[in-house]
Amino acid sequence: MFGKTRRFGSGTVDMTTGALLPKIVKFTIPLMIMGMLQLLYNAADIIVVGRWGSDASLAAVSSTGALINLIVNVFMGLSVGTSVVVAQHFGAGRMKDVSETVHTSVAMAVVCGIVVGILGFLSAKTMLEWMDSPENVIDLSALYVKIYFIGMPFNMLYNFGAAVLRAVGDNKRPLYYLTISGIVNVALNLLFVLVFHMDVAGVALATIISQLISAILITASLMHSESAIKLHLKKIRIHKDKLINIVSVGLPAGIQGSIFSISNVLIQSSVNFFGDAAMGGSGAGANIEGFIYTAMNSVYQAAITFTGQNFGAKQYRRIKTIAYECMALVVVVGVVTGYITKLFDNQLLSIYTDNPTEIEFGVTRMTIILITYFLDGTMDVMVGMLRGIGHSILPTIMTIAFVCGFRIIWIYTYFAQYKISVDYDPVKSLRVLFLSYPISWIMATIAHTICFLIIFGRICKKARAAGEYR
Repeated sequence: MFGKTRRFGSGTVDMTTGALLPKIVKFTIPLMIMGMLQLLYNAADIIVVGRWGSDASLAAVSSTGALINLIVNVFMGLSVGTSVVVAQHFGAGRMKDVSETVHTSVAMAVVCGIVVGILGFLSAKTMLEWMDSPENVIDLSALYVKIYFIGMPFNMLYNFGAAVLRAVGDNKRPLYYLTISGIVNVALNLLFVLVFHMDVAGVALATIISQLISAILITASLMHSESAIKLHLKKIRIHKDKLINIVSVGLPAGIQGSIFSISNVLIQSSVNFFGDAAMGGSGAGANIEGFIYTAMNSVYQAAITFTGQNFGAKQYRRIKTIAYECMALVVVVGVVTGYITKLFDNQLLSIYTDNPTEIEFGVTRMTIILITYFLDGTMDVMVGMLRGIGHSILPTIMTIAFVCGFRIIWIYTYFAQYKISVDYDPVKSLRVLFLSYPISWIMATIAHTICFLIIFGRICKKARAAGEYR
C-alpha cells in the first residue's frame, strides 16, 4: 500500500538532503510562533485576571503552572516519542510503519488525556495544599486546575497530532490551527471575565474551549491527508511494537519532564512562602520567560526531528552538522531574546499587574533568569540530539541528577540557610533561590554533551566497520 518515498506531499520537509541550516531555520520559525501562541493561553488568563479579576486571582492562576506541568509532563513526553519514531521511519522510507505509528499515537492521546484529566481533577486541591498555597488563594487555584484538566483529552490529542505533522516537516498547519484557537481563547477570556464576571472559572473555561477547537482542526487535518500519515478512525488502535518504540523514547522524556517539574514545584513552594505578591510577580515573570523558552525549545524540536530523520536514513555526517548548527542557533536565540526582554522587564511586567511590589519580585526573578537562559537552550538541544538517535533514558538520568537533584539540594541547604541569615528578606532570598537555575543548566549541558559524544562516537565506529558510514 505504501511506497518507499519520503515525500508526503505539500508542507513536508526532506531533512536528509541539501543544506541543513536554512532548513533548520525555516523549520524552527513556525515552531517558535506556534509555541508562543500556546503560551498565549496561559498569558491571556493571567493578564485578564490580573487586570480585571479579584485581588487573589493573579496569584491563583499564575501559581498553578508548576503543578499542571507536574501531572501533564509524564504523558506529554510520549508525544516526543511519537515525533522521534515517525521521523525515524520517515527517514528510512518505511511508510507502513509510519501509518501504524500515527494510529497508535492517536489511541494513546485519547487514553492519556482521559487518565490525566481524571488524575488532575481529583488531586488538584490536595497537591496545592502540599505546595503551601495560601488560604486566600487555594480555592481559586483549585477551581482553575480542575476546569483546566477537564479539557486535557483535547490538549493531548492536539499535541500528539502536531507531533506527527512535525516529524514529517509540516509545522505550518499546527501553526494555523493554534492561531485560530488562540484568538478564540483571548476573545472568550474577555467575554467570560468582563461581561459574565466569571473570574478564574471564566479564563479556565476559555482555555479548554480553545483546546477543543485546536484538537478538532488537527484531527481533521490528519483525516484528510493524502499520505502515510492519513488518519482512518476505524484503524485507530494500539500496535504493540509501535507502542513499545514510542514508550521507550517518550516515557523517559515524560518522566524527566515530570521530575523536572517536581523541582519547579519545590521552587514554587519556596516562592509561596513569601506571600501573594511574590507569587504574582514570580508567576508573571515566569510567563514572560516562557516566550523565550519556547523560542529556544523550537530549536530542540528541530534537533530531535532532523536527527531522527537522518538517523533513520543513516546519514551520520549530517547528524554532526545538526549538532553544531542547532547549538549555535539556540545560543543566538537565547542571548538575543533574553537580553532584549531584560531591557523591557518593567514594562512587560506592567502588562500583567500594576502592583509595584509584584513588579519588583518579577524583576528580581527575570534579572537572573534572562541573562543566563541560553544555557537552558544548550542543555535541551543536547537532550534532543540524544533522543533523536534513540537514546532517551540516559538524558533523563542526567537531568534528574544535575538539574532536579541539584535544585532540591540547593533549596534545602544553601537557600534555607540564606533565608535565616538575611532575616527572611524576600527579595534577597528569592535572588538566591533563582540562582539554582543557571548553575543546574551549566552542569546538565556538560553532562549531556559528554554522553552524546561517547554514544554517537560508538554508533559511527560501528557504521564505519560495517561500511555504512556516510
